[in-house]
Amino acid sequence: MDIKNLTSITEFILVGLSSQRKTQLLLFVAVLLTYSLTILGNLVVILLVWFDTHLQSPMYYFLMHLSSLEICYVTSTEPQMLAHLLAGNGVISYTCCAAQLFGYLCFGAAECFLLAVMAYDRYLAICQPLLYPVVMDRWRQMYLASSCWAGGFLGGAIYVGCTFRHSYCGPNRINHFICEMPSVLKLACDDTHVTQTIIFVLAGVGILITIVIVLTSYVVILFSVLQMRSVTGLHKALSTCASHLIVVTVFYGTDIVTYVIPRSETFSDRDKNIALFYVVITPFLNPIIYTLRNKDVHEAVARALRRGRFESK
Repeated sequence: MDIKNLTSITEFILVGLSSQRKTQLLLFVAVLLTYSLTILGNLVVILLVWFDTHLQSPMYYFLMHLSSLEICYVTSTEPQMLAHLLAGNGVISYTCCAAQLFGYLCFGAAECFLLAVMAYDRYLAICQPLLYPVVMDRWRQMYLASSCWAGGFLGGAIYVGCTFRHSYCGPNRINHFICEMPSVLKLACDDTHVTQTIIFVLAGVGILITIVIVLTSYVVILFSVLQMRSVTGLHKALSTCASHLIVVTVFYGTDIVTYVIPRSETFSDRDKNIALFYVVITPFLNPIIYTLRNKDVHEAVARALRRGRFESK
């Protein structure tokens, strides 16, 4: 069905985070800085894993895909956000709104699946070390990673299809700084209860399944770790899981608040603050969390710097 036949609106107006010009410019600088550092940090992770032979393991292969998803995720929202802050208005076309919605839902869903795969990978590595090289071979790594990307694209397509099957005839002001699905649905001119139910069920099932995988993996890991007699082995096992657990907790926590817990019409400003956290801050922190205490990454950076000094001489 042609989208133009369903709506008379050709553009939306994003209210944004502030109407004060000085605040908008201050936010522009802050978002630009975090966006640049997010891209840089994730690119460094990708290049290190790609070129350093010491990082050619399933854990870092999935980490490389996570960094790629993070770059795609922030690029689907933050450049448009920066343009609006710089221009002082939040006008976005109907098509661009749909594209932005698809982008961040698609890459967000893929990241959700990938975090579950990474938990399963840690379970195999710690609890099934002898079977690990066979079960998690190169083909299985590629299959799991591509399945996460495909699942994300499918989820994004379903959510966008459900959102924009409704008619939008006015008003067109979205009390948000991005085209977020619940905020867009509030402007629909027809009944959205069926769509909201579909979204609630799909998001709830997707989050529930992946959380069960993560929790089950880490419960089994915990029992295995407690049985370890080697203090060194215990420390190594905990250190490889700690970063992933932090990222998982933050990611699923914001997902549950955003898409599973019912919203009140009077808390839209709260919704924007939550969205600012998972759109800007979390992607910025993720590469830091994964690399800050990771000795393998530290050594890979040191090797890269040594090669750079050697080649420059």
